[in-house]
Amino acid sequence: MAVITTKKEQLMSDVESALDQVRPHLAVDGGNVELVDVTDEGIVLIKWLGACSNCNMTRMTLKAGIEDVIRGKVASIHGVRSIDEE
Repeated sequence: MAVITTKKEQLMSDVESALDQVRPHLAVDGGNVELVDVTDEGIVLIKWLGACSNCNMTRMTLKAGIEDVIRGKVASIHGVRSIDEE
């Protein structure tokens, strides 16, 4: 029996795969990131974990690292936002 995934499930899986490329770099400094959601507008919502949750470099890491990697792998993503900043 074939497993049928929704478009949203596939999108979430693709974003997780992209995040898996970034996670080792975050782990070096004791941090991590959790995928919270992908909005209908193509915005990835993340949550900082570990040392990243109180690091003053997260904004730069978000734009210059995480967002670039995700957008390079998943064309339908328009941006990345941290729920910690909301």
